[in-house]
Amino acid sequence: MGRRLEGWRALDWRQRLRLLACALGLGCMHATLAVLGYTRTRKLVERASQHPHPRAASAEEIADAQALAWLAAIASRHGAVEATCLRRSLLLHGWLRWRGLRPVLHLGVKDRQGPFQAHAWVELDGQRLLPGDEGYRPFDHAGSRPQGAGR
Repeated sequence: MGRRLEGWRALDWRQRLRLLACALGLGCMHATLAVLGYTRTRKLVERASQHPHPRAASAEEIADAQALAWLAAIASRHGAVEATCLRRSLLLHGWLRWRGLRPVLHLGVKDRQGPFQAHAWVELDGQRLLPGDEGYRPFDHAGSRPQGAGR
């Protein structure tokens, strides 16, 4: 418990508020996924986070989004619910859209041989927000559908 308290004290007041918001948001996302499932939850997130004028992110906004993703990752490890990468990514996707940015939510697989590993992550202007998101490729590039099918 001492290390967690030290970590909490190392955060400034804004980071603490954002961490608490992430923890609450992840709990809501967990419940929504359990009740509505993925497709309806994603539609709900996208409807609720619509912005009239989405724009490209500045370098400062990308850095801020990476900091938010880091806080969401902390909240997912230490929160009250099991917050998987899908819950965290849906939360980040909605939060960034609400701020008027154009994040892309990806679902994909590990990019190397070995056991199957699925993952969800968010990219903002082509940049993955967390270092742990590297090494995955989106399903539409992972062979889940032939090139050009359904496009």
